[in-house]
Amino acid sequence: MGKDKKYKKSVYRSLAVISQFGINMLVPIFLCSFAGLFLDRKLGTAFWFVLLFFVGAIAGFRNIFILARDIYEGDDKTNQNSVPSFLSRNKPAKEHKKTGTSMLIPN
Repeated sequence: MGKDKKYKKSVYRSLAVISQFGINMLVPIFLCSFAGLFLDRKLGTAFWFVLLFFVGAIAGFRNIFILARDIYEGDDKTNQNSVPSFLSRNKPAKEHKKTGTSMLIPN
């Protein structure tokens, strides 16, 4: 029974990763394509769609690269940090010397 639950959990994680790859690739392409189509119709031009399509494709490939890198690095670390690095971009809060208030320090 325990192995069966563990197997189902790994299958669901794999499906979630596969859908993340698809979403991270398609959303920037569609958003940029629709923005290019809108600009072409509004301005009466014919190059914004193609230009923004390629910008969206580059952004999608960048997203996939970051996701794959984080997954690969997560395998090496073996659960040292439960939050993936692409979700935690800020360092932990530090106290300000003069005021004593805490603030987030960006990477």
